[in-house]
Amino acid sequence: MTIFSVRNVSYSYGTKKALDDVTIELDAGRFCALLGPNGAGKSTLFNLLTRLFVTREGSIRIAGHDLAREPRKALAALGVVFQQPTLDLDMSVAWNLQYFAALQGLSGAQAKKRIEAALERLSMSERAREKVRELNGGHRRRMEIARALIHEPKVLLLDEPTVGLDIESRIAITDHVHDLTEAGLLVFWATHLVDEIRPADDVVVLHKGRILKHERAENLCAGASLQDAFKALTSGQIAEAEAG
Repeated sequence: MTIFSVRNVSYSYGTKKALDDVTIELDAGRFCALLGPNGAGKSTLFNLLTRLFVTREGSIRIAGHDLAREPRKALAALGVVFQQPTLDLDMSVAWNLQYFAALQGLSGAQAKKRIEAALERLSMSERAREKVRELNGGHRRRMEIARALIHEPKVLLLDEPTVGLDIESRIAITDHVHDLTEAGLLVFWATHLVDEIRPADDVVVLHKGRILKHERAENLCAGASLQDAFKALTSGQIAEAEAG
């Protein structure tokens, strides 16, 4: 079932086109990597998906709700982990989560139950009373994922969530987020790191604001490594642009 639909979306910064007629449709229960180099347009797309930016060119639907016409319902179906941390370092893990739960209209026993479940999923129950400042980078990211899931969204957006983390933390977070899809959650994961992508994952290759490919990672490779396939796609586009 299609739960995430971006159709013919474009966005410009003045005369510079950051996104050019982007169309992506994704089903529930999938892990989709938005793969692209820095400057490809990944952050611009995420800003549109979270309504930080607005465009009249194209449409975005999340869990059946048009983002332009029903913004509250569409955004309620989203969980978001931004590239830059947004935690209060001087509050405890539990208080950070409780504050966010309140913003989502959750309180009392319902909020407590969901916070406990979120921390349990991420093996962080014993850190509930610790201040966020005392956590390492990997545990802070885990906490942001837990926070994004408190209101039980249908779609989880993650913008370069492993940037700056050590390899062990990167692997743990990537594995955990892949596991979330088993319960029907759609994960849309922006990255430029191909080692975070599994053969069965969907891959959308974005370069210079345009979609170059959208297919399973194993099909995209066609016998080569995903890194080589990605380089071949993006270098080909660069050559075309220079020739033009």
